[in-house]
Amino acid sequence: MENKILASVNGIQISEQDLEIAMTRFPQENQQYFRTEQGKKQLLDQMVSFELVYNYAKEANLEDSDEFKYQLELMKKDLLIQAGVKKILDTVSVNDNDVKDFYDNNREMFKTEETVSAKHILVDSEEKAKEVIEKINSGTSFEDAAKEFSNCPSSEQGGNLGEFGRGRMVPEFEKAAFELSVGEVSEPVQTQFGYHIIKVENKSQADDRPYDEVKAMIAANLLHEKQNRAYTNFVNDLKEDYKVELYSEV
Repeated sequence: MENKILASVNGIQISEQDLEIAMTRFPQENQQYFRTEQGKKQLLDQMVSFELVYNYAKEANLEDSDEFKYQLELMKKDLLIQAGVKKILDTVSVNDNDVKDFYDNNREMFKTEETVSAKHILVDSEEKAKEVIEKINSGTSFEDAAKEFSNCPSSEQGGNLGEFGRGRMVPEFEKAAFELSVGEVSEPVQTQFGYHIIKVENKSQADDRPYDEVKAMIAANLLHEKQNRAYTNFVNDLKEDYKVELYSEV
């Protein structure tokens, strides 16, 4: 593919490939904009401006200024620190046995959530709740009863609350919902919102998440932990080799 030249500044060419490389230095969400015609033009203008300033700085001998030399040393120090940290972290690895052992020894950490799918009807009094239950027992569908009598916005969906786990509903409602069998309609359940009639549509028990589903996550976490430990130990060893003095509390 032809690497088209887009501009030239003092003999230095700026190509499509240079523009593409410059795009990658921006966050992912910004890169989409710079791939539009307007974005490409704006980025090219910026690159031309930088080349112009670079030429000016070279001709003004700013490389010889104390400020430039100081900033250059700071950058060199930062790069050396990054290289040193990378060398330390590169000594650490996690193998499949480490990951599998952690999974087997910590099964409780990788369980799916126990959930319930339920519908409900919310009314103001226990008496009204019992009347609605009688209508349901006499043949009115739960969904129709919810649309007619429930004070909850879910009435428009036949009282459907969808699927939820523990800790999502008020305690009284949660206790009743998780104790009901599938298809069972509750007696009136009082909460701070009023009186509920609950029907459980489905229940899912907590279960182990498959190893293959969590393997990558475990590996990443174990690697992070081992790298932190290796870095801390290495720095502590360096304190024995290089003199460190702390003169005051931060």
